[in-house]
Amino acid sequence: MFKKNKEIVAMLLAGGQGSRLHVLTKNTAKPAIPFGGKYRIIDFTLSNCINSGIDTVGVLTQYQPLELNSYIGNGMPWDLNRINGGVSILPPYVKAKSGEWYKGTANAVYQNIRFIEKYDPEYVLVLSGDHIYKMDYSKLADYHKSTGAACTIAALPVPIEEASRFGIMNTDENDRIYEFEEKPEHPKCNNASMGIYIFTWKKLLEYLIADENDPDSKHDFGADILPTMIKKGEKMMAYRFDGYWKDVGTIDSLWEANMDLLNPKIPLNLSDPNWKIYSRFEAMLPQYIGKNAQIIESLVTENCRIDGKLWYTVLFSGVQVESGARLNSSVVMSNSKIGKNADIKYAIIADDAVIEDGAVIGDLPENCSDPSDWGIAVIGKGAVVKSGQVVRPKQMIEPYSGR
Repeated sequence: MFKKNKEIVAMLLAGGQGSRLHVLTKNTAKPAIPFGGKYRIIDFTLSNCINSGIDTVGVLTQYQPLELNSYIGNGMPWDLNRINGGVSILPPYVKAKSGEWYKGTANAVYQNIRFIEKYDPEYVLVLSGDHIYKMDYSKLADYHKSTGAACTIAALPVPIEEASRFGIMNTDENDRIYEFEEKPEHPKCNNASMGIYIFTWKKLLEYLIADENDPDSKHDFGADILPTMIKKGEKMMAYRFDGYWKDVGTIDSLWEANMDLLNPKIPLNLSDPNWKIYSRFEAMLPQYIGKNAQIIESLVTENCRIDGKLWYTVLFSGVQVESGARLNSSVVMSNSKIGKNADIKYAIIADDAVIEDGAVIGDLPENCSDPSDWGIAVIGKGAVVKSGQVVRPKQMIEPYSGR
C-alpha cells in the first residue's frame, strides 16, 4: 500500500453524545454546538491543527453526525482540503462480516488504524472536539520528541474541588507521570489532563491492539490505555499548559465560556491575526441597530436587527430583538426572534427559537434568597416561549423535534 508519509496525524474525537448539554445536543453533536457568535466548538481544535502545521486530521464521529459532517465538509475553511492529507470524516462502518459502534475513545482510534497507517506517521495526536482553547501543538510535539516519551499529555492545574471531574496525573519533579487516575473520587493533586495526548505511533499501536483483545477493558484512553502504559513502565510525560482552556461539556461551562469573550481580563483573543480561529461562515448583510437600541459590552454578529437593549450578551447571526426587549448576560444563537418587551437574563437560546412578546426568561421568583435556585435557563432549537410565559432559572424548554 502506498504511504503518504506524514510526521504527525491528528485523530479528533467528536463522537460523544454530550448528554450534560441536555436540550442543546438533542439533535446536534456536541462539537457542532454554536459558540461565540460565529463559531462552532470544533472550530477551535481544527484551527489549532492547521495553525500548528498539522494538515492531516481524522474526525471520528458517531452521535448525531449529520450536522457536524455537513459543517466540516471538505475542510476548506480551515485550509484542510488537501489532496495529500486534509480532513477526513471517520464514522463507525460495516466491515466484511459485521459493523459496530465505537466502544470507547481507544476503540475509536483502533477501528481507524488503517487510516493512520496510510500516512505512516511517527506520531499520533489525539484530540477532543469539545474544548475552547488555543494551543500550538507543534510545541507539544517538540517537547514529546525531546523527552523520548512514549506518550505526552497536556496538563493544566484546576481547582482541587473540581479535580474529580478530570483525569488526574501524579508526577515527579521532572514532570514524568507515575500515576494516572481517571476522575478519582479523592484526587491526590490538581494536575488535570486536558484530553490532549501525543503518542509515538508504534508504541500506541501496540497498546491499542492489546487493549482491543482485553475483554475486561472499557477501551478508553483515560481508563485503560494510559494507566496500562504507566504500569508497564513506559515513559509518560506531562506538558504544562498555561493558556485559556475550558471544557464546555455542561450548560454552565458553555455559558461561562461565551461570557468570557466579553471579559477583557480573559486571555482568549479571537482577534489575533497570528492565530486565527477559522469557521464556515457565510457572508451576510451588516447588522441593523434601531433607534431604540442600547448595546453595552456585547458581541453582535452579522444580519442581526436590534431595537431592544443588550447588556453583556452574545448574539449570533440573524437574531431579531424587538423594541422594549431586554437581554442581560445571555447567549442567543442564529435566527432566533426576541419579541417586544421580552425580559431575558442568564439564558442560552438555541437556533431558530421564538420568544414571544412579554415572555420572561431566567428571572428568579420574588423574595428568593437561596443561591442554589440560580442557574442558566435553556431554550432548545426551534422552541417557542409563548407571550407572557415565565421560564425560571435552570428550566429547559424542549426543542422542536423536526418531525
